[in-house]
Amino acid sequence: MELIGSTQTATYARPKISNFLPAISTMASSYKNFQPALTANQNANTPWRTNTYFRTGSAIPSIMSISQRDNLELVRANTMFYPSNRTALNTRYTPDDWFKSNYSNYRESESSRNSAERLRRDTIRLIQDREQLTRRTQENTSRNLGERLNDISFWRSELHHEIDNMVTEIAALNEVKRRLERALAETEGPLQMSQECLFHREKRMSIDLVHDDVEKDLIKEVEVIKSCQERMRRNLDKAIAQLASNRACQHELERDLNDKVTAQRIDDRCHQMRNTSDGISYYRGIERLDPFLSLPDSWSKFTDDNILHSQSERAASHKLRDEIEVLLNTTSNEMWNQFNTVNVAFTNRISEMAEAKNSLQTHLAKTLQEIFQTEMLIEALKKAIRDKESPLKVAQTRLEERIRRPNVELCRDNPHHRLVIEVREIEDTIHKLRERLMEAENTLQNLVKTKVALEHDISVKANSLFLDQEKCMSMRKSFPSTPRLVGYT
Repeated sequence: MELIGSTQTATYARPKISNFLPAISTMASSYKNFQPALTANQNANTPWRTNTYFRTGSAIPSIMSISQRDNLELVRANTMFYPSNRTALNTRYTPDDWFKSNYSNYRESESSRNSAERLRRDTIRLIQDREQLTRRTQENTSRNLGERLNDISFWRSELHHEIDNMVTEIAALNEVKRRLERALAETEGPLQMSQECLFHREKRMSIDLVHDDVEKDLIKEVEVIKSCQERMRRNLDKAIAQLASNRACQHELERDLNDKVTAQRIDDRCHQMRNTSDGISYYRGIERLDPFLSLPDSWSKFTDDNILHSQSERAASHKLRDEIEVLLNTTSNEMWNQFNTVNVAFTNRISEMAEAKNSLQTHLAKTLQEIFQTEMLIEALKKAIRDKESPLKVAQTRLEERIRRPNVELCRDNPHHRLVIEVREIEDTIHKLRERLMEAENTLQNLVKTKVALEHDISVKANSLFLDQEKCMSMRKSFPSTPRLVGYT
C-alpha cells in the first residue's frame, strides 16, 4: 500500500480514497490545508468525530463552483482545532500506518544489506581483474616492443638494400642524348609542312570552309609533332635532373637509416626493462605528454615512401634510357602514322569534292531544264486565262440581256440559274488559274535562285579541289625517313 505522507510533516498532495487517517501535524498549515471538507448535514459547530471524517474523506470530491470553494476556505479559516481539545480518539496514526512503517523499515534494511553485499563482491572481483589486467598489459607492452624491434630491423635491412641499389644506378644517361637532339631537330620539317597545309586550306571559300576530316587530321598532326617535341624536350630535362634526384634520394635513405639505428638502440633498452630493473622511476604526467611526430601507419609509411620514392627514381633512371629509345621509335611511328592518315584523308576529301562537283553540275543541268519547262507552263497558264475571257463575256452578256424582259416575263427560270452558275464557275476557274500562275512564277524564281547557287557552289568546289590537290598534296610527297626520325643520321 502506498504511503501518502511522512511521519515528520504528514502533508498530502490531495485527498486520497482510503480507509485510514492521514498523518496529523501540529503545524497550522496542516490543519488549514488538509482539513476534510464539510458536508451538507455538518456545520462548523459540530464536534469533530472520527467516523464523520471517514465518511467524508472516503468520498470522491466533486467539482465545486468558485463561490462554494471560497465559502469553504472561509469556514476553514474561522475553524481552529487545538491539540488540547482532542479526545482519546484523536490519535495521530492508525495501526495500519504503524505496521506499514515497520514493513517499510524491514524492506529498506534488506535492500541496504543486499547493496553492501553486492558492493563487496564487486570490489573483490575488481581488484582481481585489475591485477590480471595490469599483468597482461605489461606483457602486451613487452611483446609490442619486441614486435617494434622486429619492424625496425626489417626496415633497416630494406634501407641497406635500397641504398646499395641506388649507388649502382646513379650515372647512366649520356649515351642517347645526342640521338634525341638530332631527332628533335628532324621534326621541324614535318611541322612546317602541316602548318602550311592548314594555311593554304584557309583560302577555301563559302561553304567549303568546313572543319572536315582533313583539317582535323592536319590539326592532329601538328599536335602530334608538337607533342613528340615536348616529350623529347622533357626527356632531355629528365636526363639532366635525374642525377640530382638520385643523390637526394640517397641522402634521405641514409638519414632514415641513421634514425632507425638510434631508435632500435632505445627500444632494445626498453624491451630489456623489468619491474626489478635498475634505473626505473616515476615520471609524473609523462603519459599525458604527446611529443610524437608520427603514428605507426605514418612511421612505416615514411620509410616505405622513402624506399618507394627511391625505387621510383631508380626505376626512372633505369627506365629513362629505355624510355628514350622507346620514345624515339614511338614518335617516329606516331608521326608516320599521322602522316599517312592525313594523306588518306586528303585523298578521300578530293574524291568527295570531285564527286560533289559532278553532282552539282548534274543538278545544274536538271535545274536549267526545269526552268525551261516552268516557263512553258507559265505561258500555258496565261493562255488558258485568256481563253476563259470570251465564255465569261458571253455568259454575263446573256444575263444582262435577259434582265430587259418586260413585266412578268422577267422570270427566274432555269436558263437564268444556269447562266448564274456558269458565270460563277468561269470566275472560279480564272481565280484558280491565276493562283496556279502565281505559284509557277514563284517556282521559277526559286529555280533561278537555285541555278545561281549551284553555279557559285561549283566554282567553290573547283577552288577547293585546286587547293587540296595542287597545293597541299604536292608538298606532302616528301617526309623524313624512319632512321632520321630516330636520330641515327
